[in-house]
Amino acid sequence: MRRRKTRQISVGGVKIGGDAPISVQSMTKTDTRDVHKTVDQIQCLQEAGCEIVRVAIPDMLACERFGEIRERAALPLVADVHFDHRLAIQAMKRGADAIRINPGTIGGRKRLGNIVLKAKERGLPIRIGINSGSLERDLLRTYGRATPEAMVESALRSIRFMETLDFHEIKVSLKSSDVVTTIEAYRLISREVDYPLHLGVTEAGTLVSGTIKSSIGIGLLLYEGIGDTIRVSLTGDPVEEVRVGYGILRALGIRQRGPDVISCPTCGRCEIDLIPMANEVERRLRNLTHPIRVAVMGCVVNGPGEAREADVGIAGGRDGGLLFREGKVRKRCSQGELIQALIEEIEKMVKKR
Repeated sequence: MRRRKTRQISVGGVKIGGDAPISVQSMTKTDTRDVHKTVDQIQCLQEAGCEIVRVAIPDMLACERFGEIRERAALPLVADVHFDHRLAIQAMKRGADAIRINPGTIGGRKRLGNIVLKAKERGLPIRIGINSGSLERDLLRTYGRATPEAMVESALRSIRFMETLDFHEIKVSLKSSDVVTTIEAYRLISREVDYPLHLGVTEAGTLVSGTIKSSIGIGLLLYEGIGDTIRVSLTGDPVEEVRVGYGILRALGIRQRGPDVISCPTCGRCEIDLIPMANEVERRLRNLTHPIRVAVMGCVVNGPGEAREADVGIAGGRDGGLLFREGKVRKRCSQGELIQALIEEIEKMVKKR
């Protein structure tokens, strides 16, 4: 898996592109005009490992409150602006670390030019965020619908225009709720420009369906070496977006953060109530940031082998189970003792490391 080489930009203190790690982003779901709730959510995102947060700026009051949020939040903040270019300019004045605009909603080149010149003056990057649901009307007439080619043409229009203004602090995204359209659009744009790409499947859905779509779309592109930063879009708690994002990176061996819990799906050979046990282990390890592989197994066929291969694991049976650490049996436990023994062993291992 060889990663595509891109230019490098910085959003606050986070570098994107080049040799920088693939960063995990999210977006606040609160009303930006509510400073307290928005700051609290940013704090929760930070604790979950989020590295950049996008904040919607729907009107001037939200823009004013954004300045207060910026003063209280530690993470880099991207101001998300549609329709009114003046909001982008004011957000930059109030401390935005980057601006996200959509060519289909920002209102033409003159307004886009005003944003670009202000960003250039302040040394801030701009994300050109193409969304299949808000493409320019002339492109929809030309292509008939929001095809990958239409999305790429929209992005290239803005990119080329920004380049005429000698502006190159650019990041690009091309998102659709259709996974195949998203993948093809990113493949096409990756052949055209060397700007860093922000990956995501927009409006992907709730936790289960959104995780599936995002894992396929983002995961496949990353495996092909395309992408420099990601955001998993889910209808729900944004902290889950961060967890899924790191899960995708972990599954591909790109970044290791937090526990990798493996557990058997159970079958007729399972002799313990494994499903609630696996859920309980995952719940108790939710806030663990240390990378560790944990096995929760209940099958006599694969259980002992999987538990041995994990950093720490349990393999249960009718009469209790075994606790493994680094391939060796540490102790035998009753069913009721297995989870607590596992958690305590994990805590010891984390402290030792």
